[in-house]
Amino acid sequence: MLTDDLSRWSDEDLLTAFCRGQREAFGVLVRRYERELYGYLRRYLGDDYLADDVFQNTFLQVYQKAEQYDASRRVRPWLYTIATNQAVDALRRQNRHAAISLDQTAGESSDGDWRSLLELLEASGGDPLEHLLSEERRVLVRAAVDQLPDFLRQVVILAYYQGLKYRDVANILGIPVGTVKSRLHSALLRLHECWSVSVLAPDR
Repeated sequence: MLTDDLSRWSDEDLLTAFCRGQREAFGVLVRRYERELYGYLRRYLGDDYLADDVFQNTFLQVYQKAEQYDASRRVRPWLYTIATNQAVDALRRQNRHAAISLDQTAGESSDGDWRSLLELLEASGGDPLEHLLSEERRVLVRAAVDQLPDFLRQVVILAYYQGLKYRDVANILGIPVGTVKSRLHSALLRLHECWSVSVLAPDR
């Protein structure tokens, strides 16, 4: 394979090439994931500067541990695993919890129908009044997600906002697929309860 074709290589080929001494392959991998992974860290951490630090630390870890990569695994979930661990460590060092920023667009696809509630709550309308109401809904959804425990917030962000498959979320967090599904179900119930209290409850 030619060096000038690096942009067309798979993630796995790039990492393998880097492990074999083709250093430019690492830069291609970093650029390929810069927007996606940084966006994920912004959502999870709610802090641009901290997200940038964690992004840099993530790829420092990749650089240092590339030879430990299991070639039978896909690179994308492996990167998310490292990024998530780095984010958790960063929050622990600062003795704080994740403050989720959910302003970005949701991921394209994921398993299950639980997404429909979030999509409904965040749906946008066409006229100015509907747009105002939709923005209010988005604020309420962000507040509701921010109130979720960390272990529920993690699966919401990875599965809904990043559009990762259940099995990838399970690999990233080191939990069974069934646990991912149960946590998403619990998150859905809590969000529904929060929505009902905040919006659907009759005025007193």
